[in-house]
Amino acid sequence: MSTSPLALTLANLLLRPGFGSRRDPGRIFDRIVVEAGEAPGDREFVDDFRSLLGWWAKAENLTPVGWQSAQVHVRRQLANRARVRRLIAEHPEIEREPIEKPVFVVGLPRTATTVTHSVLSISDEHRCPLLWELLGPDLELPPRQRRKAITAGRRLVQGTDLFAPRFRDIHAMAAEGPEECTFALPHALMPFSQARIPEYLAWHCERDFTADYRYLKQVYQVLQYGRPRRRWMLKSPMHLENLDALRTVFPDATIVWCHRDPVTVVASFCSLIEHGMAVSTRPLDLAGIGATWLGLLSRAMTRGLTARPAIPAEQLVDAPYSWLGSDPATGAPKLYAAVGARWTEADAARLPAAVARPQGARKHTYELSRYGLTRAEVESAFAEYNALRAEVDRA
Repeated sequence: MSTSPLALTLANLLLRPGFGSRRDPGRIFDRIVVEAGEAPGDREFVDDFRSLLGWWAKAENLTPVGWQSAQVHVRRQLANRARVRRLIAEHPEIEREPIEKPVFVVGLPRTATTVTHSVLSISDEHRCPLLWELLGPDLELPPRQRRKAITAGRRLVQGTDLFAPRFRDIHAMAAEGPEECTFALPHALMPFSQARIPEYLAWHCERDFTADYRYLKQVYQVLQYGRPRRRWMLKSPMHLENLDALRTVFPDATIVWCHRDPVTVVASFCSLIEHGMAVSTRPLDLAGIGATWLGLLSRAMTRGLTARPAIPAEQLVDAPYSWLGSDPATGAPKLYAAVGARWTEADAARLPAAVARPQGARKHTYELSRYGLTRAEVESAFAEYNALRAEVDRA
C-alpha cells in the first residue's frame, strides 16, 4: 500500500490548510460541543471525548483526512448522545421499552461474526440495527428525514469505497444493511483502527464499560420506541472483552460465540486494519499494527474466557467457523435452533443473499509475516483459547 488512491490524495490536499488546527484541539473540541450539544449531567462523558480528541491530535503520521475523521467521529458520538438523552427526557417511557432476550454475536473479528449477524437478520421476527440508524439513532422519522439519513449512510460507505477501494473486499458495508454495535458504543476500538493512540489504549484498558452498555441499551430502546417489538440481533467483536458488563445490562442475553483459528484471524484482521488505517495514517507501521492488535485481541480473548464460566449454558451458543463460513445451508438452521428461533422456508429463500459476497469483490489474501508476527507467537498468545476451540470442534 505504498501509493494512495487519487481521491484520497486530493482530499488530503484540500484539507491541508485546516490541518494546523490539530495544534489546538481544545478549541476545535469546544466548537464541536456547541454544534453537537450536551445533555445535562453529561460533563464526564463530554470530557472523555475532549481527552480522546487531544490524544488523537498527537497521533504519529496522522494525515489531514485522518484529523478530519477524528473530528467527525467525536462530533457524531456527542451529537448522538445528546439526542438520545434529550429523547428520553422528552419521553421517559422510552427507558421502559423491554429489550428481551437479545442475541449478541461475539468472538474475535474475522470469525464469521458478520455473516452470522447477517443470517440472524433475515427472519421477520428479528431486528438488527442498520448502519444508517446507528449513525444517528432517533425515533421513527418522517419519510423525507429518513431518506436524508439513509443518504448520509450511503455517503459514508461511498467515501470508504473511494478512499480504501480494497476495504469492501474484506468487510463490506451497506447503509441499509445490518451493522455492529461498534458505531453506538461510545468508547469502542474504532479509533485504534485509524491511528496509533497510546494514551487512549491505556485509558481504554482500564475502563469499566458498564456505563457504555447502559447507554447502548438506551440506543436500542430509542430505535424500538413506537415501532414493532422484535427480538434484537446484535454484534460486535468488542463484546468479547466486555461480557461481564454486557451481561450486567442484558442479563437474559443469548451469547453466540463464533470460533476460528486465531492465526488466520490475526493475519486477516491486520490486513483489514492496514487497508482502513491507510486512509488516516501515512506511512503505516505494519509491525506496529501486528503488535498492537495481537495485544488487543489476545487481551479480549483472555477477558472473554474469564467471563465465560458465569454464562448459563442455555444462554451460550458456540458457533464453529464451519457452520456459516463453509456450509451455511446446513449451519443456518442449526444456528436458529441454538438461539431458540424458528427457521422457515422464507428464511431459507433469503439465505443465499445473506451470505453472498458483494458483486465484484476480489479474494482477500494476507500474510501474518507482513505484520512482523509468527505463527508461534500467535499460538502462544491464544493457547488457552485453542484448547477451547478444539473442544468446540469435537462437539
